Amino acid sequence: MNPVQAAAGLVFEEPLLWERGRPGRMGYSLPRRDVEETPVPEALAAEPPEIPELSEVDLVRHYVRLSQWNVAVDTAMYPLGSCTMKYNPKTNERQAALPGFALAHPLLPEALCQGALELIAALECLLAEITGLDAVSLQPGAGAQGELAGMLIFHAFHRRQGRPRSKILVPDTAHGTNPASAALCGYRAVPVASGGQGILEPEAVARLMDEETAGIMITNPNTLGLFEGHVAEIARIVHAKGGLVYGDGANMNAVLGRVDLGRIGVDVLHLNLHKTFATPHGGGGPGAGPVCVTRRLAPFLPVPRVVHREGRFFWSEDFPLSIGKLQAFWGNFGVLVRAYAYILSMGANHLEEVSRLAVLNANYLRVGLRGDYEPAHDRPCMHECVFSDARQRPHGVTTLDIAKRLMDYGFHPPTVYFPLVVPGALMIEPTETESKEMLDLFLAAMAAIAAEAREQPELLREAPRRCLRRRLDEVQAARKPRLTGSPPAP
Repeated sequence: MNPVQAAAGLVFEEPLLWERGRPGRMGYSLPRRDVEETPVPEALAAEPPEIPELSEVDLVRHYVRLSQWNVAVDTAMYPLGSCTMKYNPKTNERQAALPGFALAHPLLPEALCQGALELIAALECLLAEITGLDAVSLQPGAGAQGELAGMLIFHAFHRRQGRPRSKILVPDTAHGTNPASAALCGYRAVPVASGGQGILEPEAVARLMDEETAGIMITNPNTLGLFEGHVAEIARIVHAKGGLVYGDGANMNAVLGRVDLGRIGVDVLHLNLHKTFATPHGGGGPGAGPVCVTRRLAPFLPVPRVVHREGRFFWSEDFPLSIGKLQAFWGNFGVLVRAYAYILSMGANHLEEVSRLAVLNANYLRVGLRGDYEPAHDRPCMHECVFSDARQRPHGVTTLDIAKRLMDYGFHPPTVYFPLVVPGALMIEPTETESKEMLDLFLAAMAAIAAEAREQPELLREAPRRCLRRRLDEVQAARKPRLTGSPPAP
């Protein structure tokens, strides 16, 4: 089997907008002015901003050509660990594009957007049923904002109890945004080391949990791709000290319909609709990070909330204990429509099948790669498997070299150097949407790269070799970014 997917083709070089632009070109027309002229501020008049001038055709061709350079889930396997970059069914796009949804103005009166409000209420009910929790807010705009909402709810709950707390427990296998979200709410993150099996041990949590600790943030399955099997016992320990359990649901794709989060003790959970529920993401969004809570925490959810009364749906801010508003209007509504369509089209049985196939695919890769790459553990995994470059480093080849060489074989690289508990980590999540044939191509490419690392390591150190652009100087790009057409600073 030939593992090479990439091929040469008609690929356009594309200059920067500043290089393409010419004075006097204009790709837009402004409406007739209906306000008085206002002089330009003196600072802007003295040094006007450097803005390229382009015709409409220049602008369209520029962005279409750049789009043809991109790798996406519609063109290739995208095995980013922890990101769940799976295929997005096109029927969901069709529903989100319905004029009644896509063209609805956010300031429409309630009487003219009953369908949109009903969709929000119905999606909240579906997510509550899927997670085993009691109440949901769709307002958070992404996973990190869902985490922030969860920590604000922690803070509001403990304040309401009359016992504000100062610390939060964060395992070493949590997502990196967890301690940041806690810190934004004034908590000090206390790290919890995983046990020898790569999961949390109840004894470690018991040693750290006290009356000054607001609770624990658990990513489950964790970033090693392992299910936290002691989570129910850990929840009992935390609850006994008056704390709360936060569940990072970014890896929910592995446990859809398989785990009742409420029954195992989770009090607050965020979901990533743009991951688990197959809405497009990457490149900065948009996303959606709903927060799900138990009944006792429902009064603290963000406002406004959709309520149903006398056969109609209304916005209500009549929740005096709420943490307030996280963003304007309805959240990222188009993402909500796509997720709702996905859930309805899949149904309960197929949502469970999603998890079974995601776990199967990840374990297929885990077994297929362990002959050439050092596994982080040798246990069955959930949605993702983690390896390191330990067997390649003696040949002078690093994780970054492997990732860059994989691009020559037509695959987007996996997540690299995360989780931090694994030196030189390669974190691979195939999701349920990849076929066995595609997984076999990926395994063949990884095996070929492992052989090159042993026999021709210079190929990897110079990779990528077949791509439109060679390897970038990432340190220079970070320290001296070129944000305009002007020459970079010396």
